[in-house]
Amino acid sequence: MNLVCKSTGRALVLATFAAIAAFPAQAGEFKGVLNTPAQATQLAAQRPLNAVVASGLRLIAAGPRGHIVYSDDNGASWKQASVPVSSDLTAVFFSSERYGWAVGHDGVVLHSADAGQTWQLQLDGNRAAALMKEHYARLAAAGDAQAAALLPEIDGYVAAGADKPFLDVWFANDRVGFIVGAFNLIFRTVDGGKTWEPWFDRVENPRRLHFYAIRGQGGRLYVVGEQGLVAYLDAGAQRFATLPSPYAGSFFGVLPVNGGAVVYGMRGNAFRIDGPGANWQKLDTGVVGGLTAAIGLGDDRLALVSTAGDVLVGSVDSGRFKRVKAPREMLFAGVAYVPATQSLASVGSAGASIVPLAQKQ
Repeated sequence: MNLVCKSTGRALVLATFAAIAAFPAQAGEFKGVLNTPAQATQLAAQRPLNAVVASGLRLIAAGPRGHIVYSDDNGASWKQASVPVSSDLTAVFFSSERYGWAVGHDGVVLHSADAGQTWQLQLDGNRAAALMKEHYARLAAAGDAQAAALLPEIDGYVAAGADKPFLDVWFANDRVGFIVGAFNLIFRTVDGGKTWEPWFDRVENPRRLHFYAIRGQGGRLYVVGEQGLVAYLDAGAQRFATLPSPYAGSFFGVLPVNGGAVVYGMRGNAFRIDGPGANWQKLDTGVVGGLTAAIGLGDDRLALVSTAGDVLVGSVDSGRFKRVKAPREMLFAGVAYVPATQSLASVGSAGASIVPLAQKQ
């Protein structure tokens, strides 16, 4: 069963999927998911997928059991990538056409340098916990009282091993990026993931709420999560400061727009914020399903998808959205924009699907 679900349908990796593994013929030969490559299957694009991105002319999607698929014909057909683990993957992000990262359960961080065709393991939960221990023990030895106070908590993370997922990843460029996840997990890299620095102490999150998404644009970087958590990076202090939220339910995603951001989550709730200290504007989505993903459409519009099978297109400025009919019914978990065909590449409980868009509404 998933340690963390973004909503009833967001993680999509339910007990049924988690229990199905590629077991060797003999019990003595069992290998864990971190040591078992994703199994090749022609049905990978038709099975549950949790996230999708457009990078140049290529679409890349990721999901349970280490499955990553990519398409070079606008989603008409898909090929499966080579992945060294079979952990359930929750998010994927490309900083450029060649360089991408995927994250997921067991603290997995994968990197691709060939536009998503092959992937290498950069980090796992065991190493992530060890890095936290090394980092804060070093700071404590240098006299940092806050780091010393964190060490007993960090010891618990080390003892638990690779049991906590990363739930999102974002890079400003090919070198600088963040990964976020359950129970306040957040790491930063400045060398493309060769090394990672824990930022566990750099977020106002005393209750250790889960971080579900992180996105930035134009010098502003936001992270959102459980119980209405919204935080932004104070560049001067190099810390994430929380914003007062009008909603106590979880936010599953954030999309920077027009100098601000749209945050969205449970029960169809979506809000526009114009920056730290600004007013919140509630958007009229007209749905009650959990909103799991959003993408800008290259103009003043954006698209949203939900766990109830909703595909919405609307304007941030007007705050109103309309439903778009999807060819395949499913619980949606991710969405990307395909400019060449004026369509959406959506993924969810039934794999990958293309949703045609009408002209600007």
